[in-house]
Formats: sequence, structure tokens, C-alpha cells
Amino acid sequence: MSHSFDPTVLREYDIRGIIGETLGADDARAIGRSFGSMLVRDMNAQGTGAATPCVAVGYDGRVSSPMLEHALVEGLNSSGCDVLRIGLSATPMLYYAEASSEEVHGGIQITGSHNPPNYNGFKMVFRGRPFFGDDIQKLGRIADAGEWTDGAGSVAERDIMSEYVERLLEGLAGVDAQALSSIKVGWDAGNGAAGPALEALTARLPGEHHVLFTEVDGHFPNHHPDPTVEANLADLRALVDEKKLDFGVAFDGDGDRIGAIDGEGRVIWGDQLLMIYAEDLLRSRSDQSEAPTIIADVKASRALFDHVAKHGGTPLMWKTGHSLIKSKMKETGAPLAGEMSGHVFFADSYYGYDDALYAGVRLIAAAARLGKSVTQLRSEMPAMVNTPEMRFQVDEARKFPAIAEVTERLTGNPGPGVEEVNATDGVRVNTADGWWLLRASNTQDVLVARAESDSEEGLERLIAQIDEQLALSGLERGESVGH
Repeated sequence: MSHSFDPTVLREYDIRGIIGETLGADDARAIGRSFGSMLVRDMNAQGTGAATPCVAVGYDGRVSSPMLEHALVEGLNSSGCDVLRIGLSATPMLYYAEASSEEVHGGIQITGSHNPPNYNGFKMVFRGRPFFGDDIQKLGRIADAGEWTDGAGSVAERDIMSEYVERLLEGLAGVDAQALSSIKVGWDAGNGAAGPALEALTARLPGEHHVLFTEVDGHFPNHHPDPTVEANLADLRALVDEKKLDFGVAFDGDGDRIGAIDGEGRVIWGDQLLMIYAEDLLRSRSDQSEAPTIIADVKASRALFDHVAKHGGTPLMWKTGHSLIKSKMKETGAPLAGEMSGHVFFADSYYGYDDALYAGVRLIAAAARLGKSVTQLRSEMPAMVNTPEMRFQVDEARKFPAIAEVTERLTGNPGPGVEEVNATDGVRVNTADGWWLLRASNTQDVLVARAESDSEEGLERLIAQIDEQLALSGLERGESVGH
């Protein structure tokens, strides 16, 4: 027996497909059996084979999720793994179940994240580390060859909601109670899996809280749950305006990405949120002899890296991708990291994974500790002129070679005005006007471009440089495509 996956579903950071077309119950069963086999073999190789591996499993609110969960559990059990089912949950709840228990050795969340309702997928943790890239390709090879272990694991269920919410509330530890009591916040769960946890959390939080769309509905009847798209924040913006709230927080479909607006309705983008979190964290660590490392992805504003350095931190630019960032945090011991996409990772007094509910709590804590409203913190940030993330179609076989050509040209002969070329992830070029970025997506057949300046004229010159480099490789930006 063996199983072959549709080649489009084994992605860089997760497994994802279209229900009934590229992903179904047989795939979920094979994922469980292959992941479980990898875990059994790894524990045997590490000399811990006496203990039966246990995998925590959760699922989001999509219509297809219970079906996939049932098949996944079957596959895990048949490989010899026990399963701890936590039920309908946000992805960070699954991460919590794995991170907080020594008896749990891995975790799989069934989620389509912010993708359309007919998509679904799997995010995985393997013995405390992200499971991605080569791990996912190895899983595919094991399934294709049918190289599975055999066993008969057990199934247990556990309701972790109350202990998870208690853990979230620890994010307010040591914060002045009076400052917290006056904060007024709006929240939008977008009918995603974070809804029930958000209701439980806001019932316990000090201050005044108003929530939208906490009923889990995989059809997403009110708006699509992607808080990085400004149009999806319209309901939250109206709520903040109507109730005269201090700020608003929104989540994606599985609760691991945060979006936010201030009291005036202005979007606080991922790198701007990280500026607030970094200022708060670095102030509390100002007496340390070594400057804490703060990581952000290559799409982040130069203002963020400058802000981290100004407040006594060591800024580190790293590759885009939540699994890559988490791995870099473990390597460097960084207490904080974030991405433009709204993934924020706290490892100072939390577990180092991306949890948007915890990030919401920490935004409240930061405002209270810094003694400034979120609106004031947003207003103090430098006004930058930038493009949205521009994504345009390029043939899969062409995207990485094209980036390599651009990188080689610019490192070999930078040309006038180029101050620095950073090849951490694609190519990011600094000039007197600002910076521009060109990189290949790890998950789609697209190139991603972004540029930032302090003037419209400077931005136009930066975009012209992107277009020039693309033309030299026989490409053009064309129309931007969606995520």
C-alpha cells in the first residue's frame, strides 16, 4: 500500500489543497500515517522509543475540517501514535497543547488559514520544532513508497480552552491594573476558529471590549478572514468609530495572524505592530549587557530596523515564512520576531510560536506599560510612502532563476545610487530614495515586489529600478495577483 499526493499540495510551510479536487480524506489518512511513522522512527533513533508517541490534533471551522480530522486520526493511530484530540480550535491552541505538555510529541492543525472556503490544509509541529520544507517533502516520499510503521494507537480528548485563556492572561502580568481598566478595544474574529477563544478571553480581560463575528462559520458570511487586506477591516473600523474605542484587533481564519487599527481607523501594519512590541520589550530589558535580537522579515520597513536599534535592540532581517522565522528565533535566542503578514512571535515569556490572541493581549500590555495610547504610538511612527505587496505571475520554473539573475547583476555591478544589496531572501536594495525588494514566493508561481521611500518621487524611482531589472531578465510586473 502507498499513497501519492497531488503535486500542488505539498507546500514549503504547510500542506494545502482544494477539497474534492486536490485534497480529501485519503490524503489526510496518508498524512497522518506518514507523519506518525516519521515520529515513531525519530523517537526510536533518539532512544525514547519506549514511550508511545502522542500527537495533538485540532481543526478549524471549515466545513471539510471534521472529515479530514477523522481520517488524519485514523492514519496517526495506524502508524502507532496516540492522539490527543482538542477539537475545534485556533491554530495557536494546537501549538499550546503541544508546547505545554511533555507527554505530547507533535501536533497537527487542520486549517485553510485565510484561504477561500473550499481550501483546507495542515500545519505541523514535530517534537517542538516547525515541520516544513524538507520535512514535508520527506513525508510525501514516505507516503509514495508506503514506508509506514504499523501500530494501534489510542485516542483521548481534552478541552484546553480554560487553561489556554489563563495562559493568555499572563501576558498582562505586572501591568498597572488602573491603566488596563481604562482601555477600550474592538475585536473581529471574522467567523474564524479564534471566535470561541476570543469570547472566553474578552470576558476575562480588564477594560471595555466589543467583539464581532465570533460565531465559527466556514462560509465566512461577513468578510474574508484576512486582516492584511484593508477592505476586510471595514466592520472593525466602523465599530471602533461608533464606540469611540482605543484600537481594534482582527484575526485571520485560524487565529495565528493579527491585524490592527488605531483609534482613528488607521491600519497598523505588521512591521508597525512589531515597532510597538519591540519598544515595550526592549524597555523592560534595558539593563541587559547584551542587546536582544529582534527579527523581522525582508518585507519590513527600514523604520522598524532603525526603531529597534534606537531602543537598544539588535535588528536582524530574515527570510519570509513563519516556519523560517521560528527556526531562526530558536537559533539566535531572539525574544521577539514578526512578519508583515501579521505573524508575531513572542519568546520572552511565551513559547515562540505565532499566536494572534496573545499578540492582542500584548498590544494592550504595551500601551499600558509605555503610558501611550495605540493611536499615539502609531502617530509617532515616521510617515513612509510604500507600495502594497505586489505579486505577479511567473512560470514556476523561471521564478528562482530570475531572482538569481537579478541578484548576480546587482552584486556584481550595483550601478549608481545603490548603497547596499541584501540577498537574505531574494534581493533587497537600499538607495538614497529608500529600498525595494524582489523575491520568489515559496508557495506560489509568483514573484513578490515591494518598495518604500519617504517621498512619492523616490518611490517612483524605486519602482522604475524594479521594472528595469525585470526587463533585463525578460519579465514585466504586469497585473498584481492575489495571495
